[in-house]
Amino acid sequence: MLGGCGSGGRAGCPLIWVGGLNPGSCSVKTLNPKLLLMACLLPLVSTHSLKYFYTASSQVPNFPEFVAVGLVNDVEMIHYDSNTRRAEPKQDWMNTVTQDDPQYWEWNTGIFLGTQQTFKVNFDIVKQRFNQTEGVHVFQEMVGCEWDDETGKVDGFMQFGYDGEDFVAFDLKTQTWIAPTPQALITRHKLDNEKAGNKQRKQYFTEICPEWLKKYVNYGSSSLLRTELPSVSLLQKTPSSPVSCHATGFYPHRAVMFWRKDGEDLHEDVDQGEILPNHDETFQMSVDLDISSVTPEDWRRYDCVFQLSGVKEDVVTKLDKAEIRTNEGKSEISSLAVLALVIAAVGFFIYRKKSGEKPNHRRRLFLLCFDFRL
Repeated sequence: MLGGCGSGGRAGCPLIWVGGLNPGSCSVKTLNPKLLLMACLLPLVSTHSLKYFYTASSQVPNFPEFVAVGLVNDVEMIHYDSNTRRAEPKQDWMNTVTQDDPQYWEWNTGIFLGTQQTFKVNFDIVKQRFNQTEGVHVFQEMVGCEWDDETGKVDGFMQFGYDGEDFVAFDLKTQTWIAPTPQALITRHKLDNEKAGNKQRKQYFTEICPEWLKKYVNYGSSSLLRTELPSVSLLQKTPSSPVSCHATGFYPHRAVMFWRKDGEDLHEDVDQGEILPNHDETFQMSVDLDISSVTPEDWRRYDCVFQLSGVKEDVVTKLDKAEIRTNEGKSEISSLAVLALVIAAVGFFIYRKKSGEKPNHRRRLFLLCFDFRL
């Protein structure tokens, strides 16, 4: 991803994009090296996030052409797609939103309907820039903000991606646009000249989005602020395969797991896996250790350590042959299943309005911020 992660998203932390989609395959791309992820998660216990993703796809069978998903602290809370054509809550606590805004769902459904049309136009524009009018393609936009409940610091981000690669991103600090690819230069020049729109975007990221983030955290506090420790297992396909330390069922997602030898962190012969969502809104992750050069008598010198933000005690699992479970192989996931998983896990953007603001003001601000042509 772009420098927008550092200037808008969590500094140094990866964002997930769907990339390289073919009818029979799908790949997921991340921003930074895996070890960087370990360094950036645990210090952010007090940081909350509101992320939205718009995703448009072409010629992907049995999948909506447009999907919008919203996440608070990486938990999906709202969903819209071109098949249902309505905004729907994904958490029970989201039903309380109408206490502050009775027209919440009606308003958001209307916004999504309009955004779906705008997004289709922008998708077509980007495909034309790349001279790709046919075939399987994916166009995404991520918008959101972060709020530190200890320091009060807020930040925001808006980024576009095409087929898993960066296209253009908004730099909140400079109120300018970053284009890492030649095909996006036209967009960068066009949007840089829209001074009023960029100013309105800054207002959204620094005022409106954080205000709604605080409301959502309050609405879902009993669920969003909980902690759940994982079940940790040692898995191995064959006696010569790496040993996988697998943790599942933990919450929140801000966690790290690593191997140690004699109490020292290992960085060689280690393969760090990604944090992935479970169906029950908890998370899972794994980290593999290559034991090909480890003698049987040295096994006792190794252990797997899991650390969860907000929890002082580590979960430590010793490398013990008696504790290893045979893993006959991970099941292959179809391209559509991966696409659905990524979209569900990542999220969409939708404009959130202040309670008490007039609808026409909210719509005007939304149009300036988000309903624009690339």
